[in-house]
Amino acid sequence: MRNPVYFDNAATTFPKPPVVLRAFQNAARFAGGNPGRGGHILSRRAGETVYHARETAAALFGAEPENVVFTMNCTHALNLAIRGTLRKGDHVIISGIEHNSAARPVAAMAEDGLISYSVAPVSTDDAETVAAFRARIRPQTKAIICTLAGNVTGQIMPYRELGALCREKGLIFIADGAQGCGILPVTLQDGIHLLCTAGHKGLYGLMGTGMLISDGTVTLRPLMQGGTGTQSASLQQPTDLPEALEAGTVNVPGIAALDAGMQWIVQRGAAGIAAHENALCDMLTEGLRRIPGAVVYRDPNAKYVPVVSFALADEMPDDTAARLAEKGFCLRAGLQCAPLAHQTLGTPGGTVRFSPSAMNTPEQVKWLLSAAAERGKRVHITAK
Repeated sequence: MRNPVYFDNAATTFPKPPVVLRAFQNAARFAGGNPGRGGHILSRRAGETVYHARETAAALFGAEPENVVFTMNCTHALNLAIRGTLRKGDHVIISGIEHNSAARPVAAMAEDGLISYSVAPVSTDDAETVAAFRARIRPQTKAIICTLAGNVTGQIMPYRELGALCREKGLIFIADGAQGCGILPVTLQDGIHLLCTAGHKGLYGLMGTGMLISDGTVTLRPLMQGGTGTQSASLQQPTDLPEALEAGTVNVPGIAALDAGMQWIVQRGAAGIAAHENALCDMLTEGLRRIPGAVVYRDPNAKYVPVVSFALADEMPDDTAARLAEKGFCLRAGLQCAPLAHQTLGTPGGTVRFSPSAMNTPEQVKWLLSAAAERGKRVHITAK
């Protein structure tokens, strides 16, 4: 068995660029103070590290540095955006392919009787999808909450058109960028008011990092209160970003690593990374279609980020992933935390998800295709 071949980058990218790991280590070694909590050299270094990352993110996504809020992950950012924006009586619209990180907070608020929501079906025709959102707008509608790209099939949503719809109707657009940031050329100028994203996926940072990036026009109610290093004489949480949403000490080494990951993407070129990963997806798709009974969940009329969902005949997705794992391939099977997407796709048993990164190679895809074609020939690995 060769070393594990990792194709689960939609969950978290691995391996990380060496520059990301060095940035994490350097911040832990040389910027170990608490940012904003003192005037000494180590506190200042930590503060400078965090602010530089805000500047990098602001430049990448078309924001102001003070409107970049660091979070634990994209789920944390989405909860801040959703719960911090919506008020009792509001109505929101989500898409039919949303990840649970957006769908569950919305459903929980609805179950508590605070809000109501509608689910807009997603088509492979962008105009039909936008029309579905438009048809569900009510007088009480406050926001549209939508992923930039689905995490099951990778289908790219018409986020610019939805941004235009939100501007037309005076709605807030909350975007889940977990699968799009670092791949798609997305900025707040696309009509997004609150962009939520993970640091550890397409931005090549480490786990435990994420961002909420605001255009500065939406007032967000803090979900946590605590120390911020500012306005310490008051028992009231600061209202200005980013301090309003960053109660407690931020993850300075993780933020430094995220900064390095974003810079690595800029230097390498997001378009080039996307082209490489999409070529690997095309290679896998073509190979799977030569396997009798294989199903690839892609439509020629839709556009996709580098994610492919598939299934093999007479084999449950979980069994396929387990069999391939025995041969050293890391893929994600099941519902991928997105039951709405699988309802839309018609796959109640889930799929096998392939998601490459900039680090993967065509040779690795060939190995995977060879292993996928050997259904039923299970490999027993003796632990050493």
